[in-house]
Amino acid sequence: MSTYLSGIQPTGLQHLGNYFGAIKQHIDGHQEEGEHFYFIADYHALTTSRDPEKLRNQVQETAVTYLALGLDPERATLFRQTDVPEVTEIAWLLACVTGMGLLERAHSFKDKLAHGIKPNVGLFTYPLLMAADIIAYDANYVPVGKDQVQHVEMTQDMVGYFNNAFGEVFVRPEHLLADQASFAKVVGIDGDKMSKSYGNDIWIFETGKKLKKLFGKVKTDSRPPEEPKDPAEILPVRFLELFLGADELKDWERRLQEGGEGAPGYGELKMRAWEAMEEYFAPARARREELLANPDRIEEILRAGASRARERAQATRDRALVACGLR
Repeated sequence: MSTYLSGIQPTGLQHLGNYFGAIKQHIDGHQEEGEHFYFIADYHALTTSRDPEKLRNQVQETAVTYLALGLDPERATLFRQTDVPEVTEIAWLLACVTGMGLLERAHSFKDKLAHGIKPNVGLFTYPLLMAADIIAYDANYVPVGKDQVQHVEMTQDMVGYFNNAFGEVFVRPEHLLADQASFAKVVGIDGDKMSKSYGNDIWIFETGKKLKKLFGKVKTDSRPPEEPKDPAEILPVRFLELFLGADELKDWERRLQEGGEGAPGYGELKMRAWEAMEEYFAPARARREELLANPDRIEEILRAGASRARERAQATRDRALVACGLR
């Protein structure tokens, strides 16, 4: 039976780009056969986080988000990274067989240097801990976006270094790219890639007047409704693509292309996008409210997940310690 592993950064409120780029893939994936592990990467967050209370809240928000959106804790193991300390032990074992050159080639590290950010040691060794996260559970497959493929490839290298030195101890993982590659980069309300850093994002659970106002800010041009238009050039259509069925979407696109009296104005497109998002996430918003009203249930799920995950990680660590002569 195959094992799947995904990590989730506790970065606060998740937006549509996070959902269609990763979360949806994770939740859809755990319906498949096999074992599925999902960890909230709170150790990783410390490379930048300096606010303890904020981090605690973000970890809880991440757990609530996944559970509200449909992650079933009976079919998938959801847990905090810090509840499985064995991953840090495995990371040290990997550090002892990995050359600095591999870490220096990490895209995330080079990107920080290029932007003038002074990196800390945690950021430099980030790939080691990420590799340990994967290895600890004997993961066969790691669902990732294109920008994360390198981390899985680096993990493969580290597995090779250790196994060449001490025997076939760790399982070599493979990456899995999302089937819906077009959703990997959801556009923001300004037309650029959706990102909290750009301030162009829409929170998954936003609703009501605030959500309507955000859609009202979606960038458009000054062309009149009756002028024929290419739907691919109309930003509100990018949002309709996320939420509408194929038949309704084609009808909107046809009306735009034909122009004339029956063509929709930009305000009508934005209104439909707002309504469609409200409808799409309504069940998840209701589940979120139920979860927030019962924080003990959230903690119970995370602790149960950690118990299952730690049992697997301990076995992997012990196997490695024996192999390299520490047991």
